[in-house]
Parts: sequence; structure tokens; C-alpha cells
Amino acid sequence: MAQQAIDVFRACIPLFNALSDPARQDIILLLAEREPLSVNEIAEQSNLSRPAISHHLKIMRDNHLVKLEQKGTQRYYSLSLNQSVKQLKQLIEIVESECIL
Repeated sequence: MAQQAIDVFRACIPLFNALSDPARQDIILLLAEREPLSVNEIAEQSNLSRPAISHHLKIMRDNHLVKLEQKGTQRYYSLSLNQSVKQLKQLIEIVESECIL
């Protein structure tokens, strides 16, 4: 496998880790249906605590899966998948060109 393919794959690992958690998957699905939402609104729809939701949202923000908008004292989260989708498409393209014979 070419070094570029390895580099692209390794660059995707944090995204894979972020997407692998069922709680984060649930948050993504919830935001896909009803964005934007505050931490409290997300917690109301989850069996997780507010601090746990905040922890998952931070991981998701760090991996460019959600974006944050401040409205007064409230912080609202919505999906922001463009960068992640671009990264995954790049991985697919390099796998198709480098790894599939």
C-alpha cells in the first residue's frame, strides 16, 4: 500500500473512533432530526447525564462532526459533516485507486 494511502487512513482513525461510540451515534441521529439543540435538550432525549453529553459533544466538535452556536447564554449544537464526509471520500478514493486490483 502506498504511503499516501496509509497517511489518509491514519488521518481518519480519530473520526472512526468518534463515530464508533453508540452514544455519539445517537446524538448524531438526534441532531439529524431536530437540530439545533442545546446540551440540556439533547440530555432530555438521552439516558446520559448532561456532563456525559457535553463530553461526547466535545469529542464530536474536535472531529468536526458538530458545530456550536452561542445564542445569549445558550449554546446550540448542529451537525457539521462536510469536513468529515470529505475526509471519508478521500479515503474511499485512495483505497479504490491504490488497494483494489
